[in-house]
Amino acid sequence: MVEEPRFQLSDMPPEAYKHLLAMEGLIARNVEPTLYHLIKLRASQINGCAFCLHMHTEQALHHGEKVERITALDGWHESPLFSDKERAALAWAEEITLIADTGASRETFVALKPHFGDEEITWLILAAMQINSWNRLAIATRAQYDPGAFAVTMGAKAAEPA
Repeated sequence: MVEEPRFQLSDMPPEAYKHLLAMEGLIARNVEPTLYHLIKLRASQINGCAFCLHMHTEQALHHGEKVERITALDGWHESPLFSDKERAALAWAEEITLIADTGASRETFVALKPHFGDEEITWLILAAMQINSWNRLAIATRAQYDPGAFAVTMGAKAAEPA
């Protein structure tokens, strides 16, 4: 049974919400949109965030992601649908999401180096951090995604309340 929302995301302190959205915009300008969608979806799968899975699946499809890749994302390790670059970023996002278990291993960090520069890796860290923040906020509040209340935005920017 789905629990009633504890409070609406729009009831967050406006200053805090504004800063979360601003960070989202910064990351979206610095991480390739398709990759950012994959990172958001994979972290949300791991965290079990229904709100973010719904919203980011809708956004990814709207921006041209293929259904096959979204449905195979949970098995990206074995799927030929993902590039080596995407695999490196997904492994890193998983380790950051599960940081208490993984410690963000040296091996996974080094595997990023052939595909990303130092600044890009910093943005990948921020991307994983950001979606994990959103996941925790949505899960803690029991927020329910209402597509009518959020606009699908261009790129990977956050959906802002309508």
